[in-house]
Amino acid sequence: MAVSPESMPEKPFDFRAPPPSPIASGRRSCVTNDDVLSEFLEHSLRVPDLILPDTVFPRQKFVENPPKIDFQLLNSMDSDSLPRIMDSIASIGCFQLVNYGIPCESIRSALAAAAGIFQLPPEKRTAVTRSPEKLYGFEEVHLEDEGDVSEEFVWCRCEGLKLEMEGIWPVGYSNFSQKMENLLSDIEKVAEKILLIIRESFPQKSGYENDMMKGQDMVGSACYFYKHSRNFSADKWSSSLRYDVIRMLIRGIDYSHALCLHICDGSSEFHVYSKKGWVSFFPEKDALVITIGDQTQASSGGQFKHVIGRPIYKGEKEDYISMAFLYAPPTPTITTSRVDPEKGKTISLSQQAIAAILLTLVYHILVYVYNKF
Repeated sequence: MAVSPESMPEKPFDFRAPPPSPIASGRRSCVTNDDVLSEFLEHSLRVPDLILPDTVFPRQKFVENPPKIDFQLLNSMDSDSLPRIMDSIASIGCFQLVNYGIPCESIRSALAAAAGIFQLPPEKRTAVTRSPEKLYGFEEVHLEDEGDVSEEFVWCRCEGLKLEMEGIWPVGYSNFSQKMENLLSDIEKVAEKILLIIRESFPQKSGYENDMMKGQDMVGSACYFYKHSRNFSADKWSSSLRYDVIRMLIRGIDYSHALCLHICDGSSEFHVYSKKGWVSFFPEKDALVITIGDQTQASSGGQFKHVIGRPIYKGEKEDYISMAFLYAPPTPTITTSRVDPEKGKTISLSQQAIAAILLTLVYHILVYVYNKF
């Protein structure tokens, strides 16, 4: 017997109200020991201290002072001196140069003039701050420790830098720039001779000049000025060097160079970092510390490695300024290829097609004019 819908009992709908919102009550937590829970949460939410492995930043080790050579005796060096220099370059990437013929007065005069750069107020420095598009000017240094360990300024023979610096330092910059021009000319003469001796020790890589020019703006030589603040601990100097290494790995090489000549008189130590390790030594008084650049690494086929060098001033009662000259030899002028007169000039397919179209149009015009008249 069929049951009609009217005879079926109606089932009431089950409306369930949403659960009540949690309301803070004045009762104490049911946890028996709130201190244990608080301590657990504090340790769980704490960000761990990350320590880079030694494979990236190996432990610092002191080495015997790298050999020093007399620049005036380069042409008459005995047979044992040159191999020792090459071994030092291959092992730690640097050596020392003495009696290089640049008057101490020229260096001191340039350093004294450079002190005025770091006295410019921060609001003026902003206009000449370095950027990926502008390789010269002031470098912003930010470290986790209190204060900055050093201030940096990059000088080069650039018309843009000259115009910007004369705008914020009209009185002193022309005098500073002239002293730097004279000093850089002397530095380049020294570096040119040193680089020639180094390159004679290994076969030159074919096509090296063209490979180095690809993808790089060859801006020539430049100079990094570092102002080292007083009374900073060795740990902060180590942090500064690590910061330089990280910055190089992230941004790459700003200025491609063959050699870097460091003027760091009065420094307590000199630190050199490379993929082979992190070494330190005590530089000789009035000596130039010369480190290897990326261009020399490329031309030597990787025999000599590019390194980063930085002088360290410990426990000094005054600020010091050091200079690092990045020497890049002038690149040969690229001349246009000459056409062999016996082979003639090659005409592309597109040029041939255009010539055929033009000849066809001229033919039709001539036929039209002939039939018309």
